Amino acid sequence: MTVAPEAFRDALRHFPAGVTLVTIRSGERVHGLTVSAFASVSPDPPLVAVMIDHAHYAHQLLEAPGAVFAVNVLGEDQAELSDRFAWGPDGERFALGRWTSAATGAPLLEDALAWLDCRIHSRHAAGTHTLYIGEVVASGVPRPGEPPLVYWNRAYRRLVPG
Repeated sequence: MTVAPEAFRDALRHFPAGVTLVTIRSGERVHGLTVSAFASVSPDPPLVAVMIDHAHYAHQLLEAPGAVFAVNVLGEDQAELSDRFAWGPDGERFALGRWTSAATGAPLLEDALAWLDCRIHSRHAAGTHTLYIGEVVASGVPRPGEPPLVYWNRAYRRLVPG
């Protein structure tokens, strides 16, 4: 017997998560989405993981040969950008923010707190999602020391130093 999806989601909403924009280049196509399912995997070689729903357009793009992605860590002042990439029309997502291209060609948010430019190292199907392991080929920290955007219990939150 397994837990019902609603009960599973209810439990997980109590785990705070940082908010990222995962931006993708697949051939000539670019896309981006808001992702909190992100994790560090290994420092040597440098690997990170993002989990993408099979039903999302991003999954189709990441399955293509040669697809690359960047993880852009958002600051607490970038909730509007997070919302735009979560719910905004595809054609308008990159209209907000200052964008450049990473070494791989993936879009990079110039004023993210930090960014990681990745080539796909491996793919692992898991239930409704695929776990994409990215090999980090470049990284940057444009805004060191600034607080991150945090999502907890269905809302954005601020960190309060203790």
